[in-house]
Amino acid sequence: MIERGVLLWIHGGGWRARSTEDGAALARYGLRVVPATYRLVDRAHWPAQLDDVRAAARQARAAAGDRPLLVAGDSAGGTLALHLALRGLDRPGDVSAVLAYWPAVDPLAADWRRLRRDDDPWAGLLGHPPAAGDPATVDATVTTHAGNRVPVLLVHGVADRSVPVSQSVDLAAALLAAGHPVHAWITHGGHALDLRRPDLAAVTGAFLDTVLPA
Repeated sequence: MIERGVLLWIHGGGWRARSTEDGAALARYGLRVVPATYRLVDRAHWPAQLDDVRAAARQARAAAGDRPLLVAGDSAGGTLALHLALRGLDRPGDVSAVLAYWPAVDPLAADWRRLRRDDDPWAGLLGHPPAAGDPATVDATVTTHAGNRVPVLLVHGVADRSVPVSQSVDLAAALLAAGHPVHAWITHGGHALDLRRPDLAAVTGAFLDTVLPA
C-alpha cells in the first residue's frame, strides 16, 4: 500500500490515564500511525500536555518527509489533537488535517458541568476548577483557537456518558463559522466506539479522501 501520509495518534484517558485505543485501525487508509505520549496530570498541568504532543508531532513531521502530517486522537487525546491542528506546530496551518473522536472541547458548557460535576477531568488538567475569565481555562478551550481553516473530522456517539455529544455539535458550528471544512458524524453508541465499526470507517475514509493524495 502506498503511504499517503503520517498520522500522529494521541491517546485518551481523561489526561490521567492511557486509554487502550491506539489508532492502529487508521493504518488501513495508507497512513503511518505514530503514537504520542504526554505527561499525565499527576506529573504536570496544562499546557505541559500540549508541549509534549507538539514535540512528538515535530518528530513525526521530520519523519514524514514530503508526505502530509495529520493528527488524531480519542477523547482527551482528541482535544489535544484539535489544539495541535488549530494552533499549529510552529505556525497555524502546518498540520494537514485533524481527526477528533468524541473530544472534550469546552470545560464551561452547561451540560458538561452537569454531567461531570463530581468528577471533572478539566480540573485535573488545569490544576484548578475551570472558570470563566481564567486564562488557563480560556487557553484550554478549543474554540478559542479556531480560524486557520484546517480540515476537521468530528465523530461522536449520541449516548456518550463521558463527553456530551453537544461538545462536538457545538464545536462543528463554531468551526464552520470560522471557515473550517468540517466533516461531522453524530451516530449511535456511547464513548470509546470501535474505529473499525463500518459507519466510523466509512466516514473516516471519506474525510481522508478529501485531504490526502489518492
